[in-house]
Amino acid sequence: MRKLFGLVFLMSMSISLNSQNVLSLDSCRALAISNNKDLQIAGEKINAAHYQKKAAFTNYFPEISAMGSYMRNQKEFSLLNDDQKSGLSNMGTAVQTQLQNGIQGVMQGNPSLAQNPIFMQMVGALTSIDLVNPLNAAGTSIVDAFRTDTRNVYAGAITLTQPLYMGGKIRAYNKITKYAEELARTQHNSGMQEVILNTDQAYWQVVSLANKKNLAEGYLKLLQKLDSDIDKMIAEGVATKADGLSVKVKVNEAEMTLTKVEDGLSLARMLLCQLCGIDLTTPIRLADETLEDLPVQSTNPDIDMDMAFSNRPELKSLELAGNIYDQKVNVVRSEHLPSLALMGNYIVTNPSVFNSFENKFKGMWNVGVMLKIPICHWGEGVYKVKAAKAEARIARYQLDDAKEKIELQVNQSAFKVNEASKKLAMAEKNMEKANENLRYATLGFEEGVIPPSNVLEAHTAWLSAQSEKIDAQIDVKLTEVYLQKALGTLQ
Repeated sequence: MRKLFGLVFLMSMSISLNSQNVLSLDSCRALAISNNKDLQIAGEKINAAHYQKKAAFTNYFPEISAMGSYMRNQKEFSLLNDDQKSGLSNMGTAVQTQLQNGIQGVMQGNPSLAQNPIFMQMVGALTSIDLVNPLNAAGTSIVDAFRTDTRNVYAGAITLTQPLYMGGKIRAYNKITKYAEELARTQHNSGMQEVILNTDQAYWQVVSLANKKNLAEGYLKLLQKLDSDIDKMIAEGVATKADGLSVKVKVNEAEMTLTKVEDGLSLARMLLCQLCGIDLTTPIRLADETLEDLPVQSTNPDIDMDMAFSNRPELKSLELAGNIYDQKVNVVRSEHLPSLALMGNYIVTNPSVFNSFENKFKGMWNVGVMLKIPICHWGEGVYKVKAAKAEARIARYQLDDAKEKIELQVNQSAFKVNEASKKLAMAEKNMEKANENLRYATLGFEEGVIPPSNVLEAHTAWLSAQSEKIDAQIDVKLTEVYLQKALGTLQ
């Protein structure tokens, strides 16, 4: 809803700018904030810090990962050597040969057995049995059963890891990312105040130069009229050529001054356009540049240092930085403390070994606890913790130093507000005297009792007094802005 309102506001601002090209101070601030690239970058930093905080919070939850692999081997693993494979494959032949050798040995030792028909009948029965093929086939099947077929190996695993105790590292990281997000918001706020301050300075610079341009144009017209009157008086013999030349010199000086003011005003408008994100060639007008007297309220600044310390984004940034460094001490310390995690796996392999070697995908699950205890790192952890504590102390010293400087800045800003109010009061009194002096000089010149040089001096004094009054009014407004920024209340 807030974004929609901002979009509608910017669209209305754009329509107003295109139709009238008149900008107020608030509209310039809004345009500068919405178009400033540094603020847009700071906004993205807030988004990045926010998502980093969310990412750090996920470390509390179990991590699940899957892994798969395939490997082609040149050779397969063998559980039997070549002699064993040959012996098993030719087991029938070996048995048949040993049987025949045994019968022959018995007959050679007892030749009379050859005349025994019963023995010969038994020998014939044994030699008629085919032992070679069945036993060789059985041996070959045993060799085949012991083959691993590991030339193509597949493996996969699903792993679950749940941290139980990490020495406080996860909690410290979550606090760090939380502080980092707050730090990004604080830096965005600080950048926004800088943009507002720069916009106000550019805005009042344009107003000042626009008023001085009007003064320069009015002064030039007066001098041109005075020059015309002096020429008539010279023609009538009541004025000298020296009076005419002195007036013409003043006219030339006024023309040069008007040219410088116009150039400065053009550059100031370009700067304001650049800050507001408007095309530099866009003709803009400011709501306050047509006012002869700017509305100024002289106030007695109320200094509240506690409010300044609580509102200044720089102090908030340093406090958050100190908190981050404190948590970094915990992170460094956690690296040298015991860590405990619960682990669970489901592993699948092919070939599988759960039922001998099979070319099938089969798996199993396992659970366990992993404990890591650092024993000896020769003092590395102690040194790192001391280094982290030193960085944390540096952040606190920087915070104390910033508080002292901000207190001085607030007092200086309050002093400048009072000084600007006094200068404005003096400028207003000088303006009254300059008006009165110019009125008497003009009447005296018209009556012929005052020379032109006195009139020129009166005009010059009036111009200087009016310019000083404009500068004093703008100085009052800017010093109030500086004080608001010093107190951290510039919004």
